[in-house]
Amino acid sequence: MSEMNYSACGLDCYDACQIVTKGEGPPHITGVESHPVGNGALCTLLNKSIHQAERIVHPRVDGKEVSMVEALDAVATALKTARSLLWRGSGNMGVMQDVTNLLMERVGGSLTHGSLCDGAGDAGIKLSRGVNRILPPEQIAKADTVVVWGRNVTVTNAHIMPFIEGKKLVVIDPVKTAIAKKAGLHMQIEPRMDYYVAILLARFVFMEDTEDTEWLEEFAPEFDDFYDYTREHRIKAILEHIGTDLGEMGRMLEYLRDQKVVFLVGAGVQKYSTGSYTLQAIDALAATLGLFGKEGCGVHYLGSSRLGFDDPFAVDTTSVPKATTNFSYFDTVLVQGGNPAASMPDSNRVIKSLKEVQNLIYFGLYENETSALARIVIPAKNFFEKEDVRLSYGHHYVSKMNKLIESDIGISEYDFTKQLFGRLGLEGLKPEDEYIAHWLGQCEKEGEYHRSPAYEACPYEEGFGEAGDDAFEFIDDYDDDFINPKRFTKYRKQSSKKKSDERFWLLTPKSAKSLNTQFFRDSRVQIHPNAGYAEGEEVRLVSEHGSHTFTVHLNEDIKPNCVVVTNNTVGVNYLTPAILSEEGYNACYQEVKVTVEQI
Repeated sequence: MSEMNYSACGLDCYDACQIVTKGEGPPHITGVESHPVGNGALCTLLNKSIHQAERIVHPRVDGKEVSMVEALDAVATALKTARSLLWRGSGNMGVMQDVTNLLMERVGGSLTHGSLCDGAGDAGIKLSRGVNRILPPEQIAKADTVVVWGRNVTVTNAHIMPFIEGKKLVVIDPVKTAIAKKAGLHMQIEPRMDYYVAILLARFVFMEDTEDTEWLEEFAPEFDDFYDYTREHRIKAILEHIGTDLGEMGRMLEYLRDQKVVFLVGAGVQKYSTGSYTLQAIDALAATLGLFGKEGCGVHYLGSSRLGFDDPFAVDTTSVPKATTNFSYFDTVLVQGGNPAASMPDSNRVIKSLKEVQNLIYFGLYENETSALARIVIPAKNFFEKEDVRLSYGHHYVSKMNKLIESDIGISEYDFTKQLFGRLGLEGLKPEDEYIAHWLGQCEKEGEYHRSPAYEACPYEEGFGEAGDDAFEFIDDYDDDFINPKRFTKYRKQSSKKKSDERFWLLTPKSAKSLNTQFFRDSRVQIHPNAGYAEGEEVRLVSEHGSHTFTVHLNEDIKPNCVVVTNNTVGVNYLTPAILSEEGYNACYQEVKVTVEQI
């Protein structure tokens, strides 16, 4: 009988599927049906990641192919400069990616902090709950109503679908996504208005006297102050501004009354400077309904996958914000598994900054905009070719990632670090298997699977904060300088005098055919047919930060005042701003409006 070889998918998504291959040679990959979350299905990207034709095969220095020994010698020399930086992407979620932190600590280099993805929302959750705990999928399965809020689950979280089957389903999203078309109610609100939806829904709950007073008195005693805060928001003016009405809000409340409710919240709601406020407001609505610490209830966002672990790769170094890094400050920049030239906001600024780096090192799998700029290029191993441990920000299951393929291409992150420790005369690096055992040894066993030490069957059942002895903290302030309708005290008088805004909101969701800038790269802008453009027409999108040319694809599922350019699209980040969210040091990709110019 052929040997079964088990591992886990390392690609960056909620699901963290377990995978299995049979026999030797090029593997045929299948899912593991018994996995508590993966349910045996796999996405098409998993097989793309094993395809070697796209890969970087040979190391390069100054544009010439060299041996791995010569390339690592060049890296070692580069790291002896005065100022060095490690900028890491998130395409592979194995914990051993972070072993290079130890190298940067030893050479006196810098790391980055913050996020290109979920940092603002995570910060908002911590302001409310003290700690960001993952809501287990089995609790989602017990809900009566599931509210999918700014989360395109069929693209980013497909394995959640069996857990929401048969539920009362509501979707809140400016785009009529595939899941929205299946929902009992789709609130197709204006972009950036999720905060106001949550606050007004909480106000209506108080007005109806349907708040969970017993739970609030025990776990959130400042709820009267929060009710007063919601009353500062003028109902009629805000409803008009966010693109809904009392009737739709009333229908929404029907799904929330006397129900076990789970909010599945996506990163799209917080890709703004005010992103932390949005998650605070959604959490406050959930708290008003008493949805924390109860079976079949809660808010599921991107959880803290390393929560509860002792992290051997946590180091004390200087750091710079990831989303707005000024690369030109550093003599040497090591880009590991990322593509900042295309994935960071404000590409014009980023590319100019990268070109000014004396020693730009690219360490990754595929050729891209950043590898083309690099002086030194080091091919990496993919996650089929090395040992690792996979955590998840969508559930608590931890998987050992076993080597499935022997390959002469590339070098693993651990071996890269080990080789440079030797060349630079550094000490203190432990054997790789000790690090892997350290991660797995902190987990609890659940049958044949490992489970994170942070697992709680019903999070926040005892209270909030690290020890569970704190109260829930309600949001009590909101200030939005981008549109600045604070409290809308003058909105109704001013709105009739304003000229219509001919710009479009830019929305940058994930693509089903790519992982950020890996694999398929799109070239399209999606525009509503009523905007007056033709299918296949070439147009230029222009923002205050830059411009780029795209091909029109008409899509009646988006709002007429929006354009959609998925985050894998070539050139999208020439349009986006290099600013940070007010909390969480997060990128603000959607804090921008664009004009459309015919060519």
